[in-house]
Amino acid sequence: MYEIKVIEEFSAAHNLRGYKGKCENLHGHNWKIEAVFVRKDLNKLGMVADFKKARGKLTRLLKNLDHKHLNNRAYFRKFNPTSENIARYIFGKLSYDSKAMSCKLRKITVWESSNSCATYYE
Repeated sequence: MYEIKVIEEFSAAHNLRGYKGKCENLHGHNWKIEAVFVRKDLNKLGMVADFKKARGKLTRLLKNLDHKHLNNRAYFRKFNPTSENIARYIFGKLSYDSKAMSCKLRKITVWESSNSCATYYE
């Protein structure tokens, strides 16, 4: 099995509903997103996928979150905008796009700080 990883960032605000502590207040993060794509065999060019295409798909998706109040986005009205739920959201959206690249999205890791992250995979 082969894998590649692309990393992008976005900035956004959120507050955690039902949380008792500072994070219940509106605050922001510079989120770092890692997307890992896998493939059993390499394509005819010897790649899992083109880094530029993989990063481009992630970048386009993150534009919908960048400089937004995540709680106001439709998905996060239903699900608390935790790092875990952000990872699941991105995974769901990006896994659909990865099929067009003939590879599989393995996992999404969301870093909300340099020492705290959450990962989602199926």
